[in-house]
Amino acid sequence: MNAQSTTNTHFDLADFTRAIEERDASTQLAMYATDARVTLTDRISQPGSPRVLRGRSEIAAWIEDVCARDMDHRVQHTVCDQGGAAFTEACRYPDGTNVLCATVLELRDGQITSQIGVQAWDEPASA
Repeated sequence: MNAQSTTNTHFDLADFTRAIEERDASTQLAMYATDARVTLTDRISQPGSPRVLRGRSEIAAWIEDVCARDMDHRVQHTVCDQGGAAFTEACRYPDGTNVLCATVLELRDGQITSQIGVQAWDEPASA
């Protein structure tokens, strides 16, 4: 038996995709570095003042909130190399509201160190 410890330094985008689509918060969170940062931009959190989550506890609250919502997630258009990954995510609530996200990940030692997400969603129809 080899006395040296082997560390997995490969980011598994397929596993991350499965976790997103199955709303598996714990698997998603395990793929973030402890000092990771997530920056989210949308109609509310605009580019000049984005929502920034720092560290696993803030990221966990966000992921758990998203996973608890009754919506379908479909990850599409994935690309990945040793230093990063990117994908689009199409989401749909039961009432038909659509959300579209584009995400870019920075990776180090097989974990997400930085995530930038831009999202847009259907606005309610005017009455």
